[in-house]
Amino acid sequence: QVQLVESGGGLVQAGGSLRLSCAASGRTFNSNTMGWFRQTPGKEREFVAAISWSGARTLYAESVKGRFTISRDNAKSTVYLQMNSLKPEDTAVYYCAVDQVDGRFGVDASYFYYWGQGTQVTVSS
Repeated sequence: QVQLVESGGGLVQAGGSLRLSCAASGRTFNSNTMGWFRQTPGKEREFVAAISWSGARTLYAESVKGRFTISRDNAKSTVYLQMNSLKPEDTAVYYCAVDQVDGRFGVDASYFYYWGQGTQVTVSS
């Protein structure tokens, strides 16, 4: 059974940093794009960042560009999201996700078949 388990969320002051991790188990995803999305109450889940299977391609939402960095370690089946210069508007539940199609690179949420349970990130002002 495939599982994605996020960790690293928490409470941080504005301007601070957090590093999210997402470990996959049950199968390998070395050929699949992995991504991060976030959601706040009453809003749709929104794209944050994605990384291709090799790590050669990355894409970020405009709102996080220059502050967040996505990376992956295929040997550990883990994807990371380094979040710096956090703002109160970054407060959300963050989800990692994996595209089910080998080699595809896109940010449409419908591409991502496997999802984690989410980790809360709260940024205080």
